Amino acid sequence: MSALHEVWEAAAGSPFKPIVGKNSQFFVGFSLLLIALVLTGFFSLNRSIVSLPAIGIPASLAFGFGAVYTICAVGVYV
Repeated sequence: MSALHEVWEAAAGSPFKPIVGKNSQFFVGFSLLLIALVLTGFFSLNRSIVSLPAIGIPASLAFGFGAVYTICAVGVYV
């Protein structure tokens, strides 16, 4: 038996369990989008080199993950 087949058989006993369940994806996604909107508004009012890593990067990450969670929650899989 090949090593790949053994790994496949061993993995069958432990199914994947995501951190965020399917029933709560819309809530998490929408919450992240709202947080991103607030952070983006705050960043646009206070632009400086200091606020970029403190506000700009978390806002873009929240928007990215929020968009993906919301898209997956409504049934459009990318």
